[in-house]
Parts: sequence; structure tokens; C-alpha cells
Amino acid sequence: MTTRPTMLILSYSPIARDARVLKQVVRFTRDYDVTTCGYGPAPDGVVEHIEIPESAKYNDLNGSLITLKRYRPAYWRLSAVAWSREALKGRTFDVAIANDVEAVPVAVKLRPRHGVLADLHEYSPRLHDDHALWHQRITPWFEWVVRRYVTKANAWTTVSRGIVDEYERLFGFHAELVTNAAPYQEGVPSPVGETIRLVHSGACLRNRQLHVMAEAVEAASNDVTLDFYLTANDPPYLQELKDFAATSKRVTVHDPVPYAELAETLRGYDIGIHVLPPINFNNKLALPNKLFDYVQARLGVVIGPSEEMVYYTDNYGIGEVADDFTLEATTAAIERLTPASVTRFKANSDAHAQELAGERQVDVWAGVIDTLMARRGRR
Repeated sequence: MTTRPTMLILSYSPIARDARVLKQVVRFTRDYDVTTCGYGPAPDGVVEHIEIPESAKYNDLNGSLITLKRYRPAYWRLSAVAWSREALKGRTFDVAIANDVEAVPVAVKLRPRHGVLADLHEYSPRLHDDHALWHQRITPWFEWVVRRYVTKANAWTTVSRGIVDEYERLFGFHAELVTNAAPYQEGVPSPVGETIRLVHSGACLRNRQLHVMAEAVEAASNDVTLDFYLTANDPPYLQELKDFAATSKRVTVHDPVPYAELAETLRGYDIGIHVLPPINFNNKLALPNKLFDYVQARLGVVIGPSEEMVYYTDNYGIGEVADDFTLEATTAAIERLTPASVTRFKANSDAHAQELAGERQVDVWAGVIDTLMARRGRR
């Protein structure tokens, strides 16, 4: 009887609801005995799930230790880090995937036989660099964790070309690009009517300035509508958007739909809109899964001049790019939409849906893990 190799997937997130980590689980449970460690219930297909209690936070940094620049104890005393390190003590794995910076040191200390893949979902050292105090106090801590531990991983992946470049420029390691592309969905573009139907799905966060998109649709001279599907991350801001929608015949705010139902919901629209102001480094280099969700739903897109999203929008001819992130520029981009141009954008999304699907991206992880497994294992 052949024994399958063992893998740990560690993520300080609710793995069963984390789209990126779930892709890892789905791909590697085919060939590995996968143990997951994270919050919430077990994802399907794993041989074991080590559930971190909700009370063990991954971000409960000790402010006094940060002030004293005692970065080592500040990291190892994070509740989730201490809990998962104890829970994993004495276990051995052939290979591990550690998701995001905070998980990497725990995986590195486990010394899996063939190494650690660090999957970095964002550029953590500048996660909130729009907040001066956070940038002053927390950025140096993150940089220490990356320099001290993330560089000790054996392979790295991350979500956009700009973040690949920044990690390599400052820390010297080259991460492979694995975008947050959505899985391939069968489908054909729906016909475009006289009213062009825009949609935006995602988190309701004030710093995303969703009201700009709503106000632009309201101000546009062409026949357009906008439907939001928003999670209640910021209830007061969500209420502001609902109050605006109550005064508008064009804008509607809906409750979110489960991710499994999102593609079918989006198919009823024509254009996915995401104008994301570059208020911090990660927003500037964002390449969000919703862009790929819109492609799989066979929609066109309207975006701001975010360089990573522009690359796909222009190269594949799938939508309009606003000149900047203002209300005026967003309105102008919406006003450039016509039934004929939207029909063309949707046809281009259809033509490139397989090429831009998540399966191509998961193959990158598989190749990286195959390379690690080919290395001589530790005795």
C-alpha cells in the first residue's frame, strides 16, 4: 500500500470560507494527506483539521513590546501563533503551505521534510500605510518578521506583479505570481438591453469609497443602473449607501449572496464595476478576485486606473478604464458605455474565460510544490 505524502495548510483565517486557501485544499487533497490548521470548521477532503479557537487572535499585538521594538516576543506571543505552535508541536509533515506573513514562522519552525511554501496574500508591511501611526509602529515589526522568517521559507507566491516586485526589491526573494482568479464557469454572455446594468459585489468598507460609484451612476447621462451586493463590514457606511439608494431610481443595495451563488447572480448584469482609490500600497496594487468573478460571469468591467487591473482590462479588451478615481472621471467612464461596446466587452470576457480561470493559477502552486517535493528531504 502506497503512503501518500503529508501536507500542512496553515492559515489564520476561516479556511472553509477563504476562497484562496480553499483552492489549495481542493488541489492538494487529490495527492496529499492534508491537515489544515485555521479558524472555523474543517474544509472538505482533509484528513484532519486543527481548529484554532476564535478567542485566539492572530493580531493581538502587545503594544508595549512593539514600542520597545522587542519584535521576537511580540510575534511569538500572538494568541493564534502561540496556540497553533503548541497544537502542532511534535508533528511532522512532508511539506507545508503557510498563508500570509503571520503564519510563516510557525511553519518554518516545524521544519517540514521538503520545505515551506509561503503564500503571501498581500504586501503585509504596508497593509495600513494610510494610517500614519500604524505605518510608524507596525510596518517595522512586519518587516522584521519578513526578514527574519519569511525569507527562510523555501518558495513563495503572491497575488500581483507589483507585490512580487516589492518583496524581491526589499527582501531579496522572488515570489511566483498566483492571482485570485475565480474557477472556470461554463456560460455565455447575456444580451445587452437598452439599460446597461452595472454590479459591484464585495465588502462594504468606507476606504473603498463605494459612494463614488453610486453617485457616478446617478450622474451619468446614459441609461445605466447599479446593484450592490455588500457584506456588512461597516454597518454605518452600509446604511449611508442604503439611504442614498432610497433616493435613487438607479442604485439598489442588496444583501450579499453566498460565493457559490455569486456567479449565477452576476450573470444577470452587463458590467462589473470596481473603482478602488489607491489610499494605501495594497489598494494601489490590488488585483481582486472580483475582477475575475466578473470575467467568469461574462461581464465587461469599469475600473479606475489601478495598474494591475488595467493590465488585464486593456490586454483582454474587457472594459473601460477611468482616467482617475474621482466622481467626474468615473462618471465619464460610465458614459462611454454603449450597448455595442458592452456587447464587445462581454464577448471578450467569454473568449478569455478559460485563459483567465483559477485553474491555471492553481497549477502554479502545484508546480512549486512538485519542485519542493523533488528536493532531498530532511532526515
